[in-house]
Amino acid sequence: MDNSSLRVPAETAIKQCMDLQPGESCAVVTDDKRKAIGEALYRVASEITDDTVFVRYPPGNQHGEEPPRPVAGAMRTADVVLAPTTKSLTHTEARSDANAAGARVATLPGITEGVFLMGLDADYEAIEQHCEDVLAQVGDAEEIRVTTPQGTDITFTVGSREWYLDTGIVHDAGEMSNLPAGEVFIAPETADGTFVVDGTMRPHGKLDGELLSFEVEDGTVTDISDPDIREQVETAAEEVGQDAYNLAELGIGTNVAVTELVGSVLLDEKAGGTVHIAIGDDHAIGGDTHAPIHLDGILTEPTVYADGEEIELPRGE
Repeated sequence: MDNSSLRVPAETAIKQCMDLQPGESCAVVTDDKRKAIGEALYRVASEITDDTVFVRYPPGNQHGEEPPRPVAGAMRTADVVLAPTTKSLTHTEARSDANAAGARVATLPGITEGVFLMGLDADYEAIEQHCEDVLAQVGDAEEIRVTTPQGTDITFTVGSREWYLDTGIVHDAGEMSNLPAGEVFIAPETADGTFVVDGTMRPHGKLDGELLSFEVEDGTVTDISDPDIREQVETAAEEVGQDAYNLAELGIGTNVAVTELVGSVLLDEKAGGTVHIAIGDDHAIGGDTHAPIHLDGILTEPTVYADGEEIELPRGE
């Protein structure tokens, strides 16, 4: 792919999403496999401010793994951070510390050039409004129930946890977003039931008819039908024990520009009208569980109820 074609989505990210200003500092953090996207972001950022750095390191081994200390230092001391990386930095202390220090952060975990082009071709002000519309329906609910024709029936207890908006508009100090963006999400206090992933989930990508089933009791995943995903969780459990089985997240997609799944969790979990449910770490999104994994599974035909009332999900045309 001609790297010049990455300029338009890079400008969307730097200008519309991050609102980088002259006089601010910017750190573009990437790895050896995402260098082209990092370089495109760096070029646009360096045209706005001279205080821009490009930090590259070898890809991590697992999503949620902490980056090298010099990378974390660059993130913590910048006004704006963009992180197109192979393995996600979203659920890391490095990202949390950068936000706590006042940085505006956008993580782009697992981003590919195709997803960068597709996912940043969106009206993020409209996405922000869809997020607000969903929040208005779920924000005061005590329980959220999700069902699907594939067999999902799971109820989440919100408790004292807060909902978060991933709008792609990151203009205030301490804010963060994934890019591409578009979801409303929470780390629920607990959950019980069954969820069946029919959309996209690592390490499989887009499932194309395969169903992955998970049983949940008291906020803990007790049964995983797929051996590959079960192995990932078991490996994480060797480090952190039962926390690896934590039911970590409920998310509702609000990006109506994403009208079909492509096999990228980063993009597919944002698709309007979908729900995603994650296992593992939730400390970076309002929970209290630390784990070296955060595995999202996308459900394509959900019905969502807030305290028994069906909510209206944003959907593409």
